[in-house]
Amino acid sequence: MSPELISIGALVVMFLVATLLPINIGILAFVAAFLIGTAALGLDDEQIFEGFPVSLFVTIVGVTYLFSIAQRNGTIDLLVAQGVRLVRGRVALIPWVLFVVAAVLTAFGTFTPAAVALLVPIGMSIAFRHGMSPLMMGMMIICGAHAGAFSPIAVSGALVNGMIADTPLSVPAWAVFLASFGFNLVLSALTFVLLRHRTQAAPEDTATGTSAEPAVASVGWRQWLTLALLAGLVVGALVFHLQIGFLALAAGALLALVDVKNQAKAVEGISWSTILLVAGMVTYVGILEKAGTIDMISEHAAEVGAPLVVALLLCLTVAITSAFASSTAILTAIIPIAVPLLLSSHLSAAGLVAALAISTTIVDVSPFSTNGALVLSNARGVDRQRFYRQIIGYTCGIVAFGPVLAWGALVLPGVL
Repeated sequence: MSPELISIGALVVMFLVATLLPINIGILAFVAAFLIGTAALGLDDEQIFEGFPVSLFVTIVGVTYLFSIAQRNGTIDLLVAQGVRLVRGRVALIPWVLFVVAAVLTAFGTFTPAAVALLVPIGMSIAFRHGMSPLMMGMMIICGAHAGAFSPIAVSGALVNGMIADTPLSVPAWAVFLASFGFNLVLSALTFVLLRHRTQAAPEDTATGTSAEPAVASVGWRQWLTLALLAGLVVGALVFHLQIGFLALAAGALLALVDVKNQAKAVEGISWSTILLVAGMVTYVGILEKAGTIDMISEHAAEVGAPLVVALLLCLTVAITSAFASSTAILTAIIPIAVPLLLSSHLSAAGLVAALAISTTIVDVSPFSTNGALVLSNARGVDRQRFYRQIIGYTCGIVAFGPVLAWGALVLPGVL
């Protein structure tokens, strides 16, 4: 059996075992990466660990550690209370406020995971305090980040436009951005409608039986310092493009040093199970790439023949692979594959490029991606395993229907 088929078979087995048994799939992924890497591909340890997501590891550790400290010193409660005040108590509007903020951040150049990392901890705390669906809150923040991600001055937008500029194709710079924004806006609306009533129980006051609001105490020096460091985190990530994980660790370390007694157990707030899950799966994706599995899937899709069908298969392929791998890497690989198809057919270049961009990014709600992992690791008051399965279910729905809808809305009309 070829390494490509072995790696696909191992992936299917891992999902079945992790679904049926309470075993972290990250452990299975590390084991599979070692076995397939050494036995089937002849790789050494260093080559196997080339796929280990160091940046993602630091990001999740840093962000969850910092917000664990902010939670313990009362800063998160203050932010939650202020957020509710801004919408004058209309809590249902908060997910939309966070959607817009995320879209603005990414549209002006913030890398999508950085915007999600800044907003998800606050959104999860608001969801917990007010009995809102943490799944709905987290997914709408991610959708907002994706909505702005393809503006001409955004990271992903600049990448796509730059690649297209090196080809004979003509795709307006704003076409992909507007298509992505509209698609994610509709997806957010559906998510809000379908999930907003699936709430968790809000904390209740044992004496009155009413939902407890965050206590709004006077802002002390700890809260002021935390807010200042959070502001510094935003500036460092957005303006100077510094690694948000390192910034968060530095801010958390400073807060711990000046308040050792109250922050001694803050490290317990780091979501180690999520880190294990994500790190293991991304490492295994590196094995898939070395085995040629991803290239094999793309090549088989391109061999089908009918341009319209090939376009649909490409959208499905990038959605499935991007759920486990870097969206940027997948997007960079798929556009060159699509160029010959566009040059030899009557398909709309703008439509297919936009559909591929959307299909590649909307699946980043997966718990194996940075965005989905941040939602999973920052959720409060949930059964972690059950919430993980809910995110997996949501991701499966996105993977199954998202690419088809993007293809139907953006590629199909240009042919009919």
